[in-house]
Amino acid sequence: MITNEVIALAQELWDYHHMQHEPQKADCIFALGSHDLRVANRAAELYLQGWAPLLIFSGGLGNLTKSIWTETEADQFAAIAIEMGVPADAILVENESTNTGENILFTQELLQERGLDPQSFIVVQKPYMERRSYATFKKHWPDKQLLVTSPQISFKDYPTDDIPLERVIHVMVGDLQRIKIYPAKGFQIYQEIPDNIWKAYERLVELGFDKHLAR
Repeated sequence: MITNEVIALAQELWDYHHMQHEPQKADCIFALGSHDLRVANRAAELYLQGWAPLLIFSGGLGNLTKSIWTETEADQFAAIAIEMGVPADAILVENESTNTGENILFTQELLQERGLDPQSFIVVQKPYMERRSYATFKKHWPDKQLLVTSPQISFKDYPTDDIPLERVIHVMVGDLQRIKIYPAKGFQIYQEIPDNIWKAYERLVELGFDKHLAR
């Protein structure tokens, strides 16, 4: 049940997951695929504002999208960007990856094949996955300059019919757990989690928001 307590605790997690980075000029915009098509809009918007000359969309069909779509995340994202006015020749598509680590590794391979070596990236992801994306990218590509951004939407306004509030909270809880446990597995760099954030996480788990936890 979504009570006022749950909303307050979830807002704390939402705020922590945001990196609060401001866009800066970069060599490329790197959008990570997902079920949230607003990520594509944000990436295209950044390109059209002139923040970078190259736009990469990465994502096949992941755990969630394979049950709802037949067209890959990256291909859908690219179609949205082209519709918004991004030239097709400014876009690269990597449509085989199924998780954040693969997004990065498969994109590294694609760039090598094309003879491209961008040094600075604007990574675009869902709002509550900014921090985890940053930590994963820095693990796999430590020598690159990186900032992370997401659709500019508040926690209150983020849920939709397709992305209900309850699911968002389950995923935020699971992502916080991964920020804690994944550095030891070699998947991400270490990120400090303040005590109040971890307490909010523990309380949400206690209240039953545990469907996205790594077992």
